[in-house]
Amino acid sequence: MKELTKSEKSILIGLFLSKFDKEGLNYFGLSTFTEAFNLFSYILDTTPSTIKNYRDEFDPYFPNNRKGWRNREMKAYCRPIYDIFSSLSLSDFYNTIGSLLELDMYKEILNETTEENQPLSAQKRLVTGLAAEHYFKSNYRLIPEFQSHTLKDTTLFGCGYDFELAHSHENMYFVEVKGLSSQNGNIMLTQKEYYMAERLLDRYCLFVVKNFREKVNHSYYFNPLSSIGNFHRTERVVIQVNYSVKI
Repeated sequence: MKELTKSEKSILIGLFLSKFDKEGLNYFGLSTFTEAFNLFSYILDTTPSTIKNYRDEFDPYFPNNRKGWRNREMKAYCRPIYDIFSSLSLSDFYNTIGSLLELDMYKEILNETTEENQPLSAQKRLVTGLAAEHYFKSNYRLIPEFQSHTLKDTTLFGCGYDFELAHSHENMYFVEVKGLSSQNGNIMLTQKEYYMAERLLDRYCLFVVKNFREKVNHSYYFNPLSSIGNFHRTERVVIQVNYSVKI
């Protein structure tokens, strides 16, 4: 499959949401279309209304309670996406989206965030974490301490933070980004993130993107172990099964 453009990926998300409707939301662990519009718009660097309009574009072609754009033909540039992907099953469509958005590269966030004392689905943690990181990249200069700094993305390096911000070697910050669907929730740090926060102190910033379900906003905390406090240690035993044979 050829690489889709950003616009084509937005059309594809709209097609998915139109075809699978609430079942599609549930598959991603999402509760509302507003949440889906917000999350995918940040991931794809577009607007929530763009994702919504593409969903509405395809609504006349699937059974749902929305009217969509019933008084005109489908836009010509949407037709190829419909022709190629509209016959996919729910699981195949999800896997296609996951591949296009490179969700598999972000599986390390699965053990990081829980909200309202309830575990999140793997799919929701992936898209929420990825959307939060894109939000930060678009808005980090709103933080006074970061305005003159250069951003380096370290999300895939596994170093205990997601971004480095440098103005000089002596003036660096290290930022860990978390995402919450609601305005309030529980934030978890991995062992490595906690260690780096402990070591870097005021140079370590926890940036939390909140309320993807409604109106997205953010909070940030320098030296979070001190400024927030009351982080509780939890341990989880993971059983790994291997198979071997002597040859």
